[in-house]
Amino acid sequence: MSSNKFDSRNRMRRHRRVRRKIEGFKDRPRLNVFRSSRHIYAQIINDELGETIASASSLNTTKENKIEIASGVGAMIADKAKKLGVSQVVFDRGGYKYHGRVKALAEAARHGGLKF
Repeated sequence: MSSNKFDSRNRMRRHRRVRRKIEGFKDRPRLNVFRSSRHIYAQIINDELGETIASASSLNTTKENKIEIASGVGAMIADKAKKLGVSQVVFDRGGYKYHGRVKALAEAARHGGLKF
């Protein structure tokens, strides 16, 4: 078997374990991160209602550096959250290590005014 199959299986196991402890509410929704090999996505989710409040992605960016792209997505999601009146979130790293693009997105969101 390919190591990618094990990597994704392990990530999903970590993600389920983290999601048992993290839940987003109206006052403090969940900031979820998904990263693929090319792009990174962020969503602010209210788990009580099961709805996505805001989302941002790297689909329409032209930068070359993935860290810079992730920082831009973090700034975009923080700006959208501010406009909707959300200031505090629970960070859900999606089973990924808090490193690289995930860390860059989180730090940019914090710099943009989100508290977590």
